[in-house]
Amino acid sequence: MIKYVGVNDRITKLFEGQFIIPEGISYNSYVILDDKVVVMDSVDVKFADEWLANLESALEGRDVDYLVIDHMEPDHSASLDKFVLKYPNATLVGNNKTFNMLKLFFPELQYKSLVVNDGDTLELGHDKLQFVMTPMVHWPEVMMTYLENEKVLFSADAFGKFGALDFDDPEGWACEARRYYFGIVGKFGAFVQKALQKLSTLDIKAIYPLHGPVLDDDLSYYLGLYDTWSKYEPEKKGTVIFSASVYGHTHKACEELFDRLEGTKELMDLLDEDIYECVESAFEYSKIVISSITYNSGIFPKVEEFINLLLERGYKNRTIAIIENGSWGPMARKQIVSKFENVEVTILDEKVTLKSALNAESLKEIEILADKLNSIE
Repeated sequence: MIKYVGVNDRITKLFEGQFIIPEGISYNSYVILDDKVVVMDSVDVKFADEWLANLESALEGRDVDYLVIDHMEPDHSASLDKFVLKYPNATLVGNNKTFNMLKLFFPELQYKSLVVNDGDTLELGHDKLQFVMTPMVHWPEVMMTYLENEKVLFSADAFGKFGALDFDDPEGWACEARRYYFGIVGKFGAFVQKALQKLSTLDIKAIYPLHGPVLDDDLSYYLGLYDTWSKYEPEKKGTVIFSASVYGHTHKACEELFDRLEGTKELMDLLDEDIYECVESAFEYSKIVISSITYNSGIFPKVEEFINLLLERGYKNRTIAIIENGSWGPMARKQIVSKFENVEVTILDEKVTLKSALNAESLKEIEILADKLNSIE
C-alpha cells in the first residue's frame, strides 16, 4: 500500500529563487506499507512539522524501517534531520553521491545508512524496490526507485510540474510541466535520454514525481514529451514572435508580422510576460522571431537575458528570424546572430530593420519575412 504524506506549498513566491509559482507547488513524499515500512523522500524544511504529522497519521502506530533519498536538493531533503530525530531506527537509503551530499548539508547528523547501486534491490516483504541511477536529472546524485509488483516509478524531479496538488490546471499537465522541465532540467537532455533508455526496460504503470500529480493514465504521452524535450525537438510546427519594445514601434512591427503569418502562431511580450513562459514557448515552437531595439550599441538587456536562458538550456534545431530597431545605428541583429554562432539553428537571411518607426521599406521587409516563414514547415 502506498500513502501520500507530502505537502502543498502556497507560501513560496519564487521557486529556486527565480520561477514564479502563482499556483504554488507540491513537495511529494510517500510511505509504502509492506512488511517493511519505507518513506520516499522528505520535504522543504518550512513544512517539516506538517510532513511528520502526515507521516505519523499514515503509519498508524508503525515504525519506519527505511527512508529512500532519491534527490538531495533541499526542497526534498531539508527535513531529514527532524525525521532522524523522530525515527532513529530508520535506515536512510541512497547512493554514494547521496551520502556525500548529506554530509555537506548535515555534517553533525548521525544516522543508519544503506548504500545502493544501479540495479540493486531492497526486499520489503510482498514487494521490493529496485534502484535506477539517473545522474544529472538534474543533480549528480539523482536516482529513481521502482516498486516492482505495484509497477510504480518514484521518478525524483523528472515528470514534475509547477502547481500545488489542489490546483486544477485548466491548461492540463504539459504547460507547467514544460516550463518546469526547460527551467530546471532542460540543460541536461543527454542525461534525460540515458534515463529514458533505462526506464524503457521497466513495466511502469504509474509515475510518482516529487512535484505535481501522480501520472497513471497514458504514460506514453508523458514519456513521449520527455523524449521530444530532451532531444531538443519542437512540439509544434508554427511561429512564436517575441516582442521587446520600449516606445511601441518595434511591437507594432511584430504585430504586422503576426497578422501576415499563417498556421499556428503566438505573439509574446518579453517585457510584460514571465520570461520563463517565453523560454517554454521558444522550445515548444519550430520557428521563433526575436525582436530587439539597439540599446547602448547592443542587444536590449531583456532580450539578451532571454537569449542567454535559451542557450544555457541547449536551444537548437529551430529556425530564427530577427527584427531589429535602431534610430541611428541598428546593431541588435548583428549581435543576436553572433550569440547563435556555434548553435545548431537556422537564422534567416530575410531581416527587418526599423530606423525608429515603420515605413514603406520596413513594411516590405515584413512581407518578405512573413512569406519566408510561411514557406517553412
